[in-house]
Amino acid sequence: MPPTARRRDTRPPRTGPGEKDVLAGFLAYLRAAVVAKARGVPEPHARTPGVPSGTNLLGLVKHLTQVERHWLLGQPVGDWAATFHPEPDETADDIIRAYRETTARGDEVIAACPDLAAPGPRPGGRRGPVPSLRWTLTHLIEETGRHAGHADILRELIDGATGR
Repeated sequence: MPPTARRRDTRPPRTGPGEKDVLAGFLAYLRAAVVAKARGVPEPHARTPGVPSGTNLLGLVKHLTQVERHWLLGQPVGDWAATFHPEPDETADDIIRAYRETTARGDEVIAACPDLAAPGPRPGGRRGPVPSLRWTLTHLIEETGRHAGHADILRELIDGATGR
């Protein structure tokens, strides 16, 4: 693919003054960065591994969908490694749409929780103490940020696109 012009990086998000506003704002910012990296990449580049581990753009989005379903919607995940592999019949649009729908449902869960110190949703299939919503949001920011960085590198390897 021909190199793409470098885009200006976007600044961190403006958020409300409260802790929940800040955490939710940064999570939304990272989610949007992941989608931006995967959107518009033609097949088969979007699902072609860019590194020896097999990591690919659509696999990252699919994995993050399962992460949000697990931590915010309480859905169990039987095989985390499998979440990184898009099925042959799944299109980029399907995977991105599922991520956006899942994050919208997750945002509803976040908005409905009045206290960050209160237990968050029970992660799918887990027993024992439930982490606080504060911990859950911080973990989602860490996980999404980590994979957003992977997506940055993969996209640059595909077509030279950089920036958020």
